[in-house]
Amino acid sequence: MVTDLALLRLLQLVSPGLPIGMYCYSQGLERAVDDGWISNASDTGEWLNGLMAICLARVDLPILARLYDAWECGDVERVEYWSGTLIACRETSELRAEDRHTGQALARLLDSLVIDGMQPWIRKPETTLATVFAFAAVNWGVPKRETVIGYLWSWLENQVLCAVKLVPLGQVAGQRLLTDLAGKIPALADEALSIADHDIGGSAFGLALASSRHEMQYSRLFRS
Repeated sequence: MVTDLALLRLLQLVSPGLPIGMYCYSQGLERAVDDGWISNASDTGEWLNGLMAICLARVDLPILARLYDAWECGDVERVEYWSGTLIACRETSELRAEDRHTGQALARLLDSLVIDGMQPWIRKPETTLATVFAFAAVNWGVPKRETVIGYLWSWLENQVLCAVKLVPLGQVAGQRLLTDLAGKIPALADEALSIADHDIGGSAFGLALASSRHEMQYSRLFRS
Protein backbone atom coordinates (compact mmCIF):
# COMPACT_ATOMS: atom_id res chain seq x y z
CA MET A 1 0.00 0.00 0.00
CA VAL A 2 1.31 3.45 -0.90
CA THR A 3 1.39 5.93 1.96
CA ASP A 4 0.48 9.54 1.27
CA LEU A 5 4.09 10.73 1.55
CA ALA A 6 5.42 7.89 -0.63
CA LEU A 7 2.82 8.77 -3.28
CA LEU A 8 3.91 12.40 -3.20
CA ARG A 9 7.56 11.36 -3.54
CA LEU A 10 6.66 9.22 -6.55
CA LEU A 11 4.85 12.18 -8.13
CA GLN A 12 7.99 14.23 -7.52
CA LEU A 13 10.13 11.57 -9.22
CA VAL A 14 7.96 11.34 -12.33
CA SER A 15 7.33 15.06 -12.69
CA PRO A 16 8.34 16.64 -16.04
CA GLY A 17 9.75 19.45 -13.89
CA LEU A 18 12.40 17.18 -12.37
CA PRO A 19 15.70 18.89 -13.32
CA ILE A 20 17.46 15.95 -14.99
CA GLY A 21 17.25 17.01 -18.63
CA MET A 22 14.71 14.49 -19.93
CA TYR A 23 13.16 17.23 -22.08
CA CYS A 24 16.41 17.41 -24.09
CA TYR A 25 16.01 13.94 -25.61
CA SER A 26 13.55 12.47 -28.12
CA GLN A 27 14.91 8.86 -28.24
CA GLY A 28 14.93 8.78 -32.03
CA LEU A 29 11.46 10.28 -32.38
CA GLU A 30 12.81 13.44 -34.00
CA ARG A 31 14.50 11.44 -36.77
CA ALA A 32 11.47 9.19 -37.22
CA VAL A 33 9.36 12.29 -37.84
CA ASP A 34 11.99 13.82 -40.13
CA ASP A 35 12.15 10.61 -42.19
CA GLY A 36 8.36 10.53 -42.57
CA TRP A 37 7.78 7.43 -40.46
CA ILE A 38 5.55 9.38 -38.09
CA SER A 39 3.25 12.11 -39.37
CA ASN A 40 0.11 12.07 -37.21
CA ALA A 41 -1.35 11.00 -33.88
CA SER A 42 -2.12 7.47 -35.10
CA ASP A 43 1.49 6.90 -36.20
CA THR A 44 2.72 8.28 -32.89
CA GLY A 45 0.48 5.96 -30.91
CA GLU A 46 1.66 2.90 -32.85
CA TRP A 47 5.31 3.90 -32.39
CA LEU A 48 5.00 4.47 -28.64
CA ASN A 49 2.84 1.39 -28.08
CA GLY A 50 5.45 -0.74 -29.82
CA LEU A 51 8.31 0.67 -27.77
CA MET A 52 6.39 0.19 -24.53
CA ALA A 53 5.68 -3.46 -25.33
CA ILE A 54 9.01 -4.44 -26.92
CA CYS A 55 11.60 -2.35 -25.10
CA LEU A 56 10.24 -0.96 -21.85
CA ALA A 57 8.26 -4.00 -20.70
CA ARG A 58 10.96 -6.49 -21.76
CA VAL A 59 14.13 -4.61 -20.80
CA ASP A 60 13.88 -1.39 -18.80
CA LEU A 61 11.12 -2.34 -16.38
CA PRO A 62 12.34 -5.85 -15.45
CA ILE A 63 15.81 -4.42 -14.83
CA LEU A 64 14.32 -1.54 -12.84
CA ALA A 65 12.58 -4.10 -10.63
CA ARG A 66 15.88 -5.94 -10.07
CA LEU A 67 17.64 -2.69 -9.26
CA TYR A 68 14.89 -1.96 -6.74
CA ASP A 69 15.42 -5.35 -5.08
CA ALA A 70 19.19 -4.90 -5.03
CA TRP A 71 18.99 -1.46 -3.43
CA GLU A 72 16.44 -2.74 -0.91
CA CYS A 73 18.87 -5.51 0.10
CA GLY A 74 21.89 -3.21 0.07
CA ASP A 75 23.56 -5.36 -2.60
CA VAL A 76 25.67 -2.79 -4.45
CA GLU A 77 27.36 -5.49 -6.53
CA ARG A 78 23.98 -6.52 -7.98
CA VAL A 79 23.09 -2.88 -8.53
CA GLU A 80 26.26 -2.43 -10.59
CA TYR A 81 25.58 -5.64 -12.51
CA TRP A 82 22.06 -4.69 -13.55
CA SER A 83 22.98 -1.08 -14.21
CA GLY A 84 25.78 -2.22 -16.52
CA THR A 85 23.40 -4.67 -18.19
CA LEU A 86 20.93 -1.90 -18.93
CA ILE A 87 23.62 0.33 -20.43
CA ALA A 88 24.77 -2.61 -22.59
CA CYS A 89 21.21 -2.96 -23.94
CA ARG A 90 21.31 0.57 -25.37
CA GLU A 91 21.99 0.18 -29.07
CA THR A 92 23.39 3.61 -29.93
CA SER A 93 25.80 6.05 -28.33
CA GLU A 94 22.95 8.58 -28.19
CA LEU A 95 20.75 6.28 -26.10
CA ARG A 96 23.65 5.34 -23.82
CA ALA A 97 24.55 9.00 -23.31
CA GLU A 98 20.95 9.90 -22.50
CA ASP A 99 20.65 7.16 -19.90
CA ARG A 100 23.99 8.07 -18.33
CA HIS A 101 23.42 11.83 -18.30
CA THR A 102 19.90 11.70 -16.87
CA GLY A 103 20.92 9.12 -14.27
CA GLN A 104 23.91 11.17 -13.16
CA ALA A 105 21.75 14.31 -13.06
CA LEU A 106 19.24 12.56 -10.79
CA ALA A 107 22.12 11.35 -8.59
CA ARG A 108 23.35 14.95 -8.26
CA LEU A 109 19.84 16.09 -7.38
CA LEU A 110 19.41 13.44 -4.68
CA ASP A 111 22.85 14.26 -3.30
CA SER A 112 21.88 17.94 -3.11
CA LEU A 113 18.76 16.87 -1.19
CA VAL A 114 21.15 15.35 1.37
CA ILE A 115 20.25 11.76 0.55
CA ASP A 116 23.26 9.58 1.35
CA GLY A 117 24.65 7.03 -1.08
CA MET A 118 24.56 8.87 -4.39
CA GLN A 119 28.00 10.50 -4.47
CA PRO A 120 29.72 7.59 -6.28
CA TRP A 121 26.95 7.42 -8.90
CA ILE A 122 27.37 11.02 -10.00
CA ARG A 123 30.37 9.99 -12.11
CA LYS A 124 30.05 6.23 -12.57
CA PRO A 125 30.05 5.38 -16.32
CA GLU A 126 27.45 2.64 -15.78
CA THR A 127 24.96 4.96 -14.05
CA THR A 128 21.49 4.82 -15.60
CA LEU A 129 18.28 6.66 -14.88
CA ALA A 130 16.64 3.41 -13.73
CA THR A 131 19.49 2.80 -11.27
CA VAL A 132 19.02 6.09 -9.47
CA PHE A 133 15.22 6.10 -9.88
CA ALA A 134 15.10 2.74 -8.09
CA PHE A 135 17.37 4.04 -5.33
CA ALA A 136 15.13 7.06 -4.76
CA ALA A 137 12.00 4.89 -4.71
CA VAL A 138 13.48 2.53 -2.11
CA ASN A 139 14.76 5.45 -0.05
CA TRP A 140 11.34 7.12 -0.08
CA GLY A 141 9.33 3.98 0.61
CA VAL A 142 7.61 3.74 -2.78
CA PRO A 143 6.47 0.12 -3.40
CA LYS A 144 8.07 -1.74 -6.30
CA ARG A 145 5.00 -2.08 -8.53
CA GLU A 146 4.18 1.62 -8.18
CA THR A 147 7.83 2.42 -8.95
CA VAL A 148 7.62 0.45 -12.19
CA ILE A 149 4.31 2.06 -13.15
CA GLY A 150 5.64 5.53 -12.38
CA TYR A 151 8.80 5.00 -14.42
CA LEU A 152 6.83 3.90 -17.48
CA TRP A 153 4.40 6.79 -17.11
CA SER A 154 7.30 9.26 -16.91
CA TRP A 155 8.81 7.84 -20.12
CA LEU A 156 5.46 7.95 -21.91
CA GLU A 157 4.67 11.51 -20.88
CA ASN A 158 8.08 12.72 -22.05
CA GLN A 159 7.69 11.00 -25.42
CA VAL A 160 4.22 12.46 -25.95
CA LEU A 161 5.52 15.94 -25.11
CA CYS A 162 8.23 15.41 -27.73
CA ALA A 163 5.63 14.31 -30.28
CA VAL A 164 3.48 17.38 -29.59
CA LYS A 165 6.44 19.55 -30.61
CA LEU A 166 7.77 17.43 -33.46
CA VAL A 167 4.89 15.92 -35.44
CA PRO A 168 3.37 18.38 -34.47
CA LEU A 169 0.30 17.40 -32.50
CA GLY A 170 -2.18 19.62 -30.72
CA GLN A 171 -2.30 19.61 -26.93
CA VAL A 172 -5.64 17.79 -26.97
CA ALA A 173 -4.28 15.12 -29.32
CA GLY A 174 -1.37 14.66 -26.94
CA GLN A 175 -3.75 14.16 -24.02
CA ARG A 176 -5.74 11.63 -26.04
CA LEU A 177 -2.55 9.66 -26.63
CA LEU A 178 -1.71 9.73 -22.93
CA THR A 179 -5.23 8.61 -22.06
CA ASP A 180 -5.16 5.70 -24.52
CA LEU A 181 -1.62 4.49 -23.82
CA ALA A 182 -1.76 4.95 -20.05
CA GLY A 183 -4.44 2.26 -19.98
CA LYS A 184 -1.82 -0.27 -21.06
CA ILE A 185 0.68 0.59 -18.32
CA PRO A 186 -0.64 -1.56 -15.44
CA ALA A 187 -0.65 -4.76 -17.54
CA LEU A 188 2.81 -3.99 -18.94
CA ALA A 189 4.10 -3.40 -15.42
CA ASP A 190 2.73 -6.76 -14.28
CA GLU A 191 4.29 -8.45 -17.31
CA ALA A 192 7.64 -6.87 -16.53
CA LEU A 193 7.50 -7.97 -12.90
CA SER A 194 6.87 -11.58 -13.93
CA ILE A 195 9.77 -11.89 -16.40
CA ALA A 196 12.60 -14.25 -15.43
CA ASP A 197 16.22 -13.15 -15.71
CA HIS A 198 16.89 -15.26 -18.80
CA ASP A 199 13.88 -13.78 -20.61
CA ILE A 200 14.99 -10.16 -20.24
CA GLY A 201 15.68 -8.65 -23.64
CA GLY A 202 14.01 -6.95 -26.56
CA SER A 203 15.05 -4.79 -29.46
CA ALA A 204 13.16 -2.40 -31.70
CA PHE A 205 15.11 -2.06 -34.94
CA GLY A 206 13.25 1.12 -35.85
CA LEU A 207 14.31 2.80 -32.61
CA ALA A 208 17.95 1.81 -33.09
CA LEU A 209 17.94 3.04 -36.69
CA ALA A 210 16.16 6.30 -35.88
CA SER A 211 18.50 7.00 -32.98
CA SER A 212 21.65 6.29 -34.99
CA ARG A 213 20.40 8.51 -37.83
CA HIS A 214 19.51 11.25 -35.35
CA GLU A 215 23.15 11.31 -34.22
CA MET A 216 24.03 12.61 -37.70
CA GLN A 217 20.97 14.77 -38.32
CA TYR A 218 22.02 18.21 -39.55
CA SER A 219 19.30 20.33 -37.93
CA ARG A 220 17.50 19.18 -34.79
CA LEU A 221 15.70 20.36 -31.68
CA PHE A 222 16.74 17.53 -29.40
CA ARG A 223 20.12 16.56 -28.02
CA SER A 224 22.26 13.74 -29.37
